[in-house]
Amino acid sequence: LPNQVHRKSVKKGFDFTLMVAGESGLGKSTLVNSLFLTDLYKDRKLLNAEERIVQTVEITKHVVDIEEKGVKLRLTIVDTPGFGDAVNNTECWKPVSDYIDQQFEQYFRDESGLNRKNIQDNRVHCCLYFISPFGHGMMDIGVKGEEFSNGVLAP
Repeated sequence: LPNQVHRKSVKKGFDFTLMVAGESGLGKSTLVNSLFLTDLYKDRKLLNAEERIVQTVEITKHVVDIEEKGVKLRLTIVDTPGFGDAVNNTECWKPVSDYIDQQFEQYFRDESGLNRKNIQDNRVHCCLYFISPFGHGMMDIGVKGEEFSNGVLAP
């Protein structure tokens, strides 16, 4: 039975969702592109200073299918452009926390439903939180990690 489950899982493939959060310019895109040998951000538009002032945190998803040695992986990268870039960052963690909660709630609803055959797992499996090496310690948004649900960004 374990061999059958293993073969079935490998044939079906795996879903993995990685969230990257942190200020602009810390190397999030570079790390993701290097880890998965792809260019997920080729269509990205860099913002100038005026546009960054008014920008709010948004959530963007990039999905790529990777296959190595017969094992399929559906990789979803959840990016948070605008996180920590504003002058006043008091509520910038809220959209990230809300997104994580929504994905867990959706998965719970799907698993509780009648048709559980083809459930898409969009829950955030891993969150990489990039801390700036400049300045004097962590900013307020990095210290208030306990406010994130599920302990995702807890310090």
